[in-house]
Amino acid sequence: FERCRIFKFSHLFILILLQGERRSIRTAANMLVERKVKVVTEQHVIDKPSPVAEFPMREWSLKLHLLDEEGNERPADVFTKVVYNLHPTFENPTQTFTKPPFLCSNEGWGEFEISIDCYTTEKTKLAPIIHDLNFLQEKYEATHTVTFKNPSQALQERLRETGPLPNDDDRQKKKTVASKKGGQKYDYEKIAEALEKLDEEDLLRVIQLINENKGPDTYIRSDVEAGEFSIDLYTMPDMLTTKLWDHLSKKGLVN
Repeated sequence: FERCRIFKFSHLFILILLQGERRSIRTAANMLVERKVKVVTEQHVIDKPSPVAEFPMREWSLKLHLLDEEGNERPADVFTKVVYNLHPTFENPTQTFTKPPFLCSNEGWGEFEISIDCYTTEKTKLAPIIHDLNFLQEKYEATHTVTFKNPSQALQERLRETGPLPNDDDRQKKKTVASKKGGQKYDYEKIAEALEKLDEEDLLRVIQLINENKGPDTYIRSDVEAGEFSIDLYTMPDMLTTKLWDHLSKKGLVN
């Protein structure tokens, strides 16, 4: 590895970014997160000649919003880019936008279905949204459910801004149990802080230690494409916690 860096998104998660040569690390959990995306369509007739006499030329636009639990519109910044696949008769049928609300504006006379690809990384995209472009109303909205499969820790943090994740209840329970244990032997917040201070060699040793001693319920997430490795500290078995604490203690980082 050329370099390792570590970030703490919260006291519960440690995210290690592996830069340079990437290492395939086994994923020990499968997470599906559903969110609702609102597609807003606006259209109106314009004073331009149409190739089909009975169908006037129109200007139309599409934009995307993410909805939170209460149905409020939020910026769809969980997407790195959105690609609109228009009718093949358009001069530029594949149109890409990289900033919310991913506004796509065009002129035309016909109605058709648009396939919308929402990307969470340069190469990772969700199942396409199929949107019906029609001219029955000047403005209308359509809500679509999308699914994020095994989102990275960075993406999970953004998704939490619009609602809880499937594992949040379990994580909170584990945190509560840990905090209520009188005289608990290990302080997970100290472990998180200590991990931030490790150098490259020790970070790689920690990854090895985790993979060798994880339990069936240990939440580990890896994203090879993004170069991310993360673990929920509160899901570590006692043996792994002890070994990790001992390793950090020998470095003088916890006591």
